[in-house]
Amino acid sequence: MSSERADLLIGLDPGALDAVVDGRHGDPFSVLGRHRSGDTTVVRALFPGALGVDLLHRESNAVLTRMEQVHRGGLFAARIDSHARHWFRIFWPDAVQDTDDAYSFGMLLGAFDLHLLSQGTHYNLGRTLGAVPMEVEGIAGVRFAVWAPMARRVSVVGDFNSWDGRRNPMRFRHEGGIWEIFIPGLGPGERYKYELLDAAGNLLPQKADPVARASEAAPATGSIVASNDPFDWSDHEWMSARSSASKLEGPMSIYEVHLGSWLRVVEDGNRSLDWVELSQRLLPYVKKLGFTHIELMPIMEYPFNGSWGYQPLGMFSPTGRYGTPEDFAYFVDRCHHCGIGVILDWVPAHFPTDVWGLARFDGTALYEYQDPREGFHRDWNTLIYNLARNEVRGFLIASALEWLEHYHVDGLRVDAVASMLYRDYSRQDGEWIPNRDGGRENLEAIEFFKHLNSIIHRRCLHAVMIAEESTAWPGVTKSPEEGGLGFDFKWNMGWMHDSLRYMREDPIHRRYHHGTMTFGMIYAYSENFVLPLSHDEVVHGKGSILGKMPGDAWQRFANLRDYYAFMWAHPGKKLLFMGSEIGQPTEWDHDESVVWDLLDRPEHAAVQTLIGDLNRIYIREPALQFGDVEPSGFEWAVVDDAGNSVLGLLRSSADQSTWILAVSNFTPIPRHGYRIGVPRRGLWREILNTDAREYGGSGVTNGECWADDQSAHGRESSINLVLPPLATVFLRWAAE
Repeated sequence: MSSERADLLIGLDPGALDAVVDGRHGDPFSVLGRHRSGDTTVVRALFPGALGVDLLHRESNAVLTRMEQVHRGGLFAARIDSHARHWFRIFWPDAVQDTDDAYSFGMLLGAFDLHLLSQGTHYNLGRTLGAVPMEVEGIAGVRFAVWAPMARRVSVVGDFNSWDGRRNPMRFRHEGGIWEIFIPGLGPGERYKYELLDAAGNLLPQKADPVARASEAAPATGSIVASNDPFDWSDHEWMSARSSASKLEGPMSIYEVHLGSWLRVVEDGNRSLDWVELSQRLLPYVKKLGFTHIELMPIMEYPFNGSWGYQPLGMFSPTGRYGTPEDFAYFVDRCHHCGIGVILDWVPAHFPTDVWGLARFDGTALYEYQDPREGFHRDWNTLIYNLARNEVRGFLIASALEWLEHYHVDGLRVDAVASMLYRDYSRQDGEWIPNRDGGRENLEAIEFFKHLNSIIHRRCLHAVMIAEESTAWPGVTKSPEEGGLGFDFKWNMGWMHDSLRYMREDPIHRRYHHGTMTFGMIYAYSENFVLPLSHDEVVHGKGSILGKMPGDAWQRFANLRDYYAFMWAHPGKKLLFMGSEIGQPTEWDHDESVVWDLLDRPEHAAVQTLIGDLNRIYIREPALQFGDVEPSGFEWAVVDDAGNSVLGLLRSSADQSTWILAVSNFTPIPRHGYRIGVPRRGLWREILNTDAREYGGSGVTNGECWADDQSAHGRESSINLVLPPLATVFLRWAAE
């Protein structure tokens, strides 16, 4: 080795040089970049495969010197004036590249950032970890940062460095287990991943960024550098109004949608609509039918279409299937212009085992529990987030805030809450580990939900948090201060199962199952409930909602209309999955579109018309809203007529200035002269009848009815009705 070359490598162990060149060095900044060497400064750079490298003056662009190759693996070095700012001109076999020196920059994340990350309380994670476009020392580029405390080496790889993990190894910040690097010259749109060596030096599969804010569309798996430019929001009026609105009061009628199969473009390869097309097609439809909210099945980036999004890996990234993050923001903005709130399904329970994802991210069980008795879902073949780790809890809370704050989303429906609350969920004896007290409750998950909801309700006053919790866990919608989990609403799975079981019965047998339809009111106000007829009820061989109805064709549609009106009359917010509003007879197929051609048939179009009318009445009538979460707004009018399979519900406004009487006849026998006690004398006007001709019924209606002084059902006044076959009627009383 020449004396000049030796001077350029003074103080460096040959083994360290080999490690840098081979991509095995855990501290590349100790070798690469600018370093003092006696009275001079030496610049070293690694460009495997380069024919030569010139060192240029940053301001003047003048060539300072040709760098000497000091290792055949592509390590170059040169002396430089200690005050000169430099960059490189690299001569590749087929190109010339000018670039700044990624190893000339100091530490990037501050000590406070690292402290918050370690504590799990850094809630602006998407602008701290991941890929963040920025300027450092006046130079534009992208700062990359990733949590991988047990890795020996982490590199950023992408098109910009030929996916070569030797080119851009990162600096390790021991305080937080964070690896970081600023790569000049990069910007939004760049594809990238992380390449890691585990603690033993084994090369792991290249990993997508856990905090990526944009991703390649599946089946590609790369992360994409997202722009930091703020979206040009125009929903200021909506945002101002929702800040002061009560989340519990008022109407909430939710249209649940799987975006990939709502409407497909058959003539263009049966593709799904993109975000812009959805804003043009889906939103006018939802608005026309009067739904107040749209709930999107998970749109966080996920690898497998067949999971419907419920096995996500990009917890900060809108899926690339429908466009860019900016396109998604545009969609939310358009929803708000249409007066439609946006709820996202969000999955903190588990994640898939794909090797390029979170699984054993740094070679260890980093995001998941180590023991499969805690960390593996056998039902779904997925891994369970380790909520005992600060960093994992912080990762999930920051994800939730990303959607609520950055994308103006109005609420989150949290999936699979029950699977998180119980350590023995779907496990046999010996297949689970008790908590520290010997019980089956997952104490870490309980505290996580309390903390999650407390943080969200403090930072996002508008946010509606909904739990999909299928057990009788107490206090799901009570505040953490009261010992609850802090959600605003919970899906009423019991009501859904009971009511569908009742509706499946032949009407002649329903008298024997009458209590099934009334049981839900025993616990209706134990939580704040949403009544869900979701995608779960129309998949896996369950058929469609229409397909669950008994009888001939006319009776099936009559039963369906009867059931929907009973649901809208029943206390609780409403949720209906796409396709159910047109009486689709087949179960949902995520690879196909809703069968919109059915609307050419009058009986299907009539169901759609009914849903629109139910929503409009629900929105218009405070009496149908007040009792959703307030028991004083509900009374049974008829509860014990099992022999006739008749139920009557009374709903009132808060000041009792208006009342709605809803009476359901669950048999095909019309009942004339059916007397029902009511709380007010005077005129009761029929405002909806599911047997009306426009809904495909037989046309047995009531019109206007007068409540007289004849007592019935313990009330001094009553009205005399005709109850149409397999139908629900709404009658309204209002003070003059």
